[in-house]
Amino acid sequence: MEFAGKKVLVIGTGKSGISAAKLLDKKCEVVLHDSNEKLNKEDVLAKLPADYRGKISTGALTEDEIKETDIAVISPGVPIDCADVNNLRNAGAVITGEIETGYLFSKGRLVAITGTNGKTTTTTLVGEIMKKISDSVFVVGNIGIPYTDNCELTNEKSITVAEISSFQLETADKFHPNVSAILNITPDHLNRHHTMEKYIEMKESICKNQTLDDVIVLNYEDQYLRE
Repeated sequence: MEFAGKKVLVIGTGKSGISAAKLLDKKCEVVLHDSNEKLNKEDVLAKLPADYRGKISTGALTEDEIKETDIAVISPGVPIDCADVNNLRNAGAVITGEIETGYLFSKGRLVAITGTNGKTTTTTLVGEIMKKISDSVFVVGNIGIPYTDNCELTNEKSITVAEISSFQLETADKFHPNVSAILNITPDHLNRHHTMEKYIEMKESICKNQTLDDVIVLNYEDQYLRE
């Protein structure tokens, strides 16, 4: 995906959205949007660099904002089937996420970990192990550090260890771990994914781009993964 010269709408002003806006503001025309019309824009600006060039938008998206958007980068908390995202998609915008964006700007190898429970502990442990063998390790993702925070600091020898949630996998397209792990699957987030089958599909999609040169680790003791 090419961001240069595009009009990019970043939806969500939490950690992920702020981080994505910081990264993309150097490369394209950015609008940082939050649906909360009462949000204080000055508070949002305080989280951004002094030389931030983009705009800040709150409340309902306008028709012009929808029509002018080439790429929408949505935060994990934004459902991919909400009205704003559907309107953007129908208007021709490419829908992606912060994790995918960080991945596209990163170099080196990637270890990605998902599962219903134990993701943070496992990601932290794997990160510490990787630090024993590499001096360029970045632990990112659902662990509380946006992927886009450090992606441009990576090099060909870097190892990124990413905790990935099912919400983040919804907008992953080119995302390609060298090593992926699914720790377990139990019913969760069904208000978002609607069915258990869809939730399982999201978790399994972490390895959809992997090849025979890559590694996937599955927990044989987990019923859903064993089946």
